[in-house]
Amino acid sequence: MSVKPYAERIRVRGLVQGVGFRPTVWNFANRCELLGAVWNDAQGVLIDAVGSKSAIDQLTDLIARHPPPLARIDGIERQPLPPGEQPDYTRFEIIESRGGDIHTGIVPDAATCSACLQDIDDPTNRRYRYPFTNCTHCGPRLSIVRAIPYDRATTSMGDFQQCDACLAEYGDPSDRRFHAQPNACPACGPQVWLENGAGERLPAEHDEDPIERAARLIASGAILAIKGLGGVHLACDAGNELVVAALRSRKRRYHKPFALMATDADMIRRYAHLNEQEVALLKSSAAPIVILQQGGEEMLAREVAPGQQSLGFMLPYTPLHHLLMGHLARPIVLTSGNLSDEPQVISNKASQERLAGIADYWLLHDREIVNRLDDSVVRVMDGDARMLRRARGYAPAPIVLPDGFEKTPAILALGGELKNTFCLLRDGQAIVSQHMGDLENSATMREYHRSLELYRQLYQLDPALVVVDYHPNYLSTQWGQQMASEQDLQLEAVQHHHAHIASCMAEHGLGPDHPAVLGVALDGLGMGESGSLWGGEFLRVNYCQFQRLAHFKPTAMLGGAKAMYEPWRNTLAYLLSEFEWETLLQEYGDLELIRFLNAKPIINLQQMWARGINSPLASSCGRLFDAVAAALNICREQASHEGQAAIEMEALAAPPMGQPGYGHRLELIEGRYVLGWQPLWSDLLDDLKRSVPVAIMAARFHQGIIDAVTRTALLLCQEQQLDTVVLSGGVFQNRILLEGVSDRLRQQGLNLLSPRLVPANDGGLSLGQAVVAAARWQNRPC
Repeated sequence: MSVKPYAERIRVRGLVQGVGFRPTVWNFANRCELLGAVWNDAQGVLIDAVGSKSAIDQLTDLIARHPPPLARIDGIERQPLPPGEQPDYTRFEIIESRGGDIHTGIVPDAATCSACLQDIDDPTNRRYRYPFTNCTHCGPRLSIVRAIPYDRATTSMGDFQQCDACLAEYGDPSDRRFHAQPNACPACGPQVWLENGAGERLPAEHDEDPIERAARLIASGAILAIKGLGGVHLACDAGNELVVAALRSRKRRYHKPFALMATDADMIRRYAHLNEQEVALLKSSAAPIVILQQGGEEMLAREVAPGQQSLGFMLPYTPLHHLLMGHLARPIVLTSGNLSDEPQVISNKASQERLAGIADYWLLHDREIVNRLDDSVVRVMDGDARMLRRARGYAPAPIVLPDGFEKTPAILALGGELKNTFCLLRDGQAIVSQHMGDLENSATMREYHRSLELYRQLYQLDPALVVVDYHPNYLSTQWGQQMASEQDLQLEAVQHHHAHIASCMAEHGLGPDHPAVLGVALDGLGMGESGSLWGGEFLRVNYCQFQRLAHFKPTAMLGGAKAMYEPWRNTLAYLLSEFEWETLLQEYGDLELIRFLNAKPIINLQQMWARGINSPLASSCGRLFDAVAAALNICREQASHEGQAAIEMEALAAPPMGQPGYGHRLELIEGRYVLGWQPLWSDLLDDLKRSVPVAIMAARFHQGIIDAVTRTALLLCQEQQLDTVVLSGGVFQNRILLEGVSDRLRQQGLNLLSPRLVPANDGGLSLGQAVVAAARWQNRPC
């Protein structure tokens, strides 16, 4: 009787589907002379390996050390197969996917790999100049997927039947296009065309293909709508002052900087400073927009980034973009195809309807975009790449949580109101959605609902717990309350700034039982306890709870929400809270600032402030930035988007930061420290009176905030016996502030943590909400 050879079943977890993992295993197994099989299932990849134990050891070592470029292995589990359970394998083979409960992930869309670029550049290759060329190492993923397991039939590529040549590649384990679900060629795949504003397709001219002609139109001064990977963009020549200004006017985007696309890093260096870390980000498979410092021998149109000293560049990340940029001599604007504040359009029909009057021509294709994906935005600060917007190239790659979080039930966290994301938590992993946008926009809210339902289907998630923000007027909070009521789910509310800090703790691997940290959360606004508005907070935090130890002095928001978009209102509120108005008129009445404020309906405004009429108190760091910016005549009358005044003031701050900071006052009031700003305003008014340059005053303000935050943090760490400080909130996207506070606290021996994988802004709230709810659930009695 023959003896069965040794066999193991090997489970590989992580991002291992749709990345060429099975053919990689197939090649390694044949190299190791093993029999068996590899297949996808709902939890990842399973391998049956039959042979000697040493050969199986070699196989697992090769898998761990040399996975495919887009794969991410989170764990490899090995289990011997008893002789009675061993199938009779005669070779090593790849077999069909198997279903079951979904526990695997979807790989983010990936920039075109070098091998595919060679294909489209080779006149002898059948994919020469084909704009939808891809393989298992690159191409669309989340943008085209409708369900998992990730197979062609569950994507929008199911609409295209592969030709015999593509099918041969698709079925050959030795080919890099083996089971590449978006695989296609000019004979069988999606097609691209160019049309005018009347919806008429333009015929070929001078043997040009549509992409080459589109490039010629851009160079001649036209604005094009270009359907790409995750949405439609608007493109124009970034060096043409008139056309960039026209795009701003048509799109109604008056101040926000435009994103740029360049052919390569050498082109970027003509306009911006670029270091090796930033080059690596630009060339990565995620291919994000990277925020760079302006500088170089050439200048782009001033309207590309008004009031800024930085530029947001990306490199081509699809064959279509590579082919387009190959015909252009300088960068293009490549901004979301939408009217200001609306979600980016993704369909041909919507682009023709919504972008009429903005675009002159449309470069479209017939592959459906299932999921809208904005371009991700990254900035290198304090030595690390920091996510400002997490979308294409990064979402929905799961964030592996520290040990302990795998013990919780399925959780759905719904995020905040602005820069919204939502988060699914299950099996010790957090799946944070792509950037959804501002839910106060009705179109964004509809997209939010659709995406929530899609993710729940993709991951077969039936949450036991729904998590929302404290703020009762957030649409995400209201939706969560409705969902919990209708589906009889447990509802958990998490305070806004607690979520900011917990999000950062989770991404840095702090487990649910980690001791308390000092959380410094600086942002615009978040609902605090008893309905108060917070935004400059020092909290003692663990996952389950927080204690407010210190905060910025609350100041009125004159006119309520108007104060968020009319910065002068914040200036006036701070001055009224620190000085008598008559005293200001006597001592500083000649200042242009005081004359400006006095020309407003000052008596009515003083009464509003004194009586608290439509003037809620807020301890907001963001409103302090707005107030100082307006005092320096930066965005004084109107800010067209959140954070505009603060961003422009950061850009103006004089380097190096050698100026003494403006003062502050730290007082213990009713058991909490309160940071007051009367010394700051006295110093600033005196500087205005002496006509100190605005750049110096901006620098002094930043240095003063750094001084105040570090002094308060050091005091609290000493009193509370804490050794770790977590910095989060949208204000910490200010590079001067983040690096200044971090350097000072590190010098005192403290452990500093700040967000990297998810944004410090409200895009990171959903992760924080999820882990707080998970920790609280574990600490509840059964």
